[in-house]
Amino acid sequence: MKKVLLISHYFPPRPSIGSIRPGGLAKYLPKFGWEPVVLTTTLPSQPDSKYKVIQTKYHEDFSVRIKRMLGMNPELRLDQQAKPIVIKHGKDSLLPKLMEFVYGILNYPDEMKGWMPFAIPAGAEIIKGEKIDAILSSSHPVTAHCIAAKLSHKFQIPWVADLRDLWTQNPYYQYGPIRKLFEKNLELKTFRQASALVTTSEPWANELRQMHKKENTFSITSGFDPELVNPSSLTKKFTITHTGRLYDGKRDPSVLFEAIQKLIQNKSIAPENVQLRFWGSKNHWLDQEIKKHGLENVAFQFGMTSREEALQHQRESQILLLLNWNTEKELGTYTGKIFEYLAAKRPILAIGPSEGVVSELLSKTSAGRQASNLDELMIILLDYYTQYTNSGSVTYTGNTEEVNKFSQLETAKNFASVLDRISK
Repeated sequence: MKKVLLISHYFPPRPSIGSIRPGGLAKYLPKFGWEPVVLTTTLPSQPDSKYKVIQTKYHEDFSVRIKRMLGMNPELRLDQQAKPIVIKHGKDSLLPKLMEFVYGILNYPDEMKGWMPFAIPAGAEIIKGEKIDAILSSSHPVTAHCIAAKLSHKFQIPWVADLRDLWTQNPYYQYGPIRKLFEKNLELKTFRQASALVTTSEPWANELRQMHKKENTFSITSGFDPELVNPSSLTKKFTITHTGRLYDGKRDPSVLFEAIQKLIQNKSIAPENVQLRFWGSKNHWLDQEIKKHGLENVAFQFGMTSREEALQHQRESQILLLLNWNTEKELGTYTGKIFEYLAAKRPILAIGPSEGVVSELLSKTSAGRQASNLDELMIILLDYYTQYTNSGSVTYTGNTEEVNKFSQLETAKNFASVLDRISK
C-alpha cells in the first residue's frame, strides 16, 4: 500500500466542520490503496488509535492570544466575536474597518502561520521514516499548503493541494485590495510546486484553472460518513432545524420568518404546531429578526452544541434548513452542512438562488426542495405542512443511489485516483 502525508490543521476530534473532510480521507483512503500519515497541530484530545497521527506544537498568532485573553473562542475570527461591540458603536463607526485592518495584518496569511517552524521538520522526519509516496494538504488554514510546498520541493515528492474553500478567490474574502494583491502572489508562488489542485465544486475548479493554468485541477465534492446514517424518531411538532453558523445579510433566514408569519396570519398553519430551531453561536441580529416578525413563540436560538447532538437534532427534525447567499459568487459553494443533512435523511429546504451546485444536488438526489423567493417558499412550506398534518410527518423522498454518490467513500475514491495519477 502506498503512503500519503496528509497535512491538515483540522482533524478529528477537533470540533469543527473543517475536520470532516480530512477525517473522512484518513478513514476511507486505505480502501483504495493509500495509507495516510496525518500531520496536524495539538488536538483537544487523542485521535482514534486506528489512525497514524503526528501532532506538533505551534506558536499562537498574536490575535489568537488576544482572543484567549478576552475569553473568546480562538477558532473563530476576532471581528466575528466582537460584533456586539460593533453593534453598540453603530454601523457608521470606524471600529469595524479598524478591526478588519488590524486583523488582516496580524494573521497574514492566516492565524496558523506559527505552525510552520514545527511542522516542516516534523514532516521531514515522517517522509524519511515512512517512505511517503505523495503529499496531500488541506486548507483552511492555507499554512498547510505553505508547509506542503516546502516539503514537496525539498524531497521532490508529488503534492496535491486540496482547497475546501478557495484562497484569494473565496467569495467570503474578508480583507482589502492591498492585502489581496500580496496574498494572490503568495498563492501563485505556493501552488507553482503543486502536482494537482483539488476543490469541492466544478465552478470553483474552473476558477482555479483560470488563475493557476494547471491541467491537473479537479473537482471532488465532500461527503457524509455512511456510518453516521442512523434514522431517528421524529419530533411531534413541525420542526424546521438549522445547525451551524449564520451570516447576517448573506445567509440569513429573514425570508423564512416572513413566510411563516404570513402563513400564520392567513391561518394556513397553526403557530402552536411549528418550531424553528437554530443551533450554533447566538446572534443578536437574529433575535431582532424573530421579534420583528412576531415569532418569539415559534423561533428559538439554542446556542452551541456538540456535533453529536447537532446530528441528532438533524435526524429528528421534520425539515432541515439550508441557507444560501443569493449571489453569483456562491453558485459554486457547497456548505459543509448539506452533506450532514444528506446523512440525516430528512427533507432539505434550501433558500437561495435557483441555480448553482446546491440546486443541482437537490435535483439529482431528490433530497429536498429549493425556494428562490417568498412565493415559492410559501408554496413549499404549505405543502410540507399539509403532509405533516395528514400523517404526522413530512415525507423524505431522497434517491438512495444518488445520495450515496455524496459519501466519504466516493470522496476518498476520487482522491485516490488523483494520487495514483500524480504518483506514477
